[in-house]
Amino acid sequence: MKKKYCTAIVLAAGSGKRMGTKVRKQYLLMGGRPVLYYSLRAFEKSGVIDEIILVCGPGEEPYCRQEIVERYGMSKVKKIIPGGAERYNSVWNGLKETKAGYVYIHDGARPFVDEEMIWRAHECVSEHHACAAGMPSKDTVKIADSENTVIQTPERSSVWIVQTPQVFDTELIKNAYAMLMEEDEITVTDDAMVAERMLGSAVRLFEGSYENIKITTPEDLETAEVFLKRRS
Repeated sequence: MKKKYCTAIVLAAGSGKRMGTKVRKQYLLMGGRPVLYYSLRAFEKSGVIDEIILVCGPGEEPYCRQEIVERYGMSKVKKIIPGGAERYNSVWNGLKETKAGYVYIHDGARPFVDEEMIWRAHECVSEHHACAAGMPSKDTVKIADSENTVIQTPERSSVWIVQTPQVFDTELIKNAYAMLMEEDEITVTDDAMVAERMLGSAVRLFEGSYENIKITTPEDLETAEVFLKRRS
């Protein structure tokens, strides 16, 4: 059976306020290259991915094109488009540019996505249509009320820490986002939640990696440097 067309939407429009730097976190240097470079390179080199859509901050398209895409020879990046005010706006902007097939939605601030993870995602979406990377929680998780009082302790074996990429049949997630954008008040935190809430879709989890961290704070960048040196 012929492989479906696979698009990766890489999100690089976040403000990165918690990093506390003037430079956005996705453009900070890690191992001498921008954080964003590493996730783009993984999709660029992947035998699964046919096309990359890069969503960057409004007005940052020339920088992304010249300093990252062209500088590092990212030939699969076919479109560089501006993001929106919130993450879901940026995802929706990217989805409107996709072709039929499968779509990978990935945070550009997660530099350690790799080929094995991309293939696991493909195997999962081929069977289950809506999937998300994640790893079982190493810690006990508590559910608290508005006063920080514990109201529930979920069984740890059922708790996963969700990551990206999150991967879907393109039309499924496009339809879910189209419905979401019609709502007056939007409170979603990831793409799987959109598929769950808008369409009632069952989302299957596949194994990501404990190293598949999101660069959010200075401490994350320090940890990422350690991971990068170990991989090198």
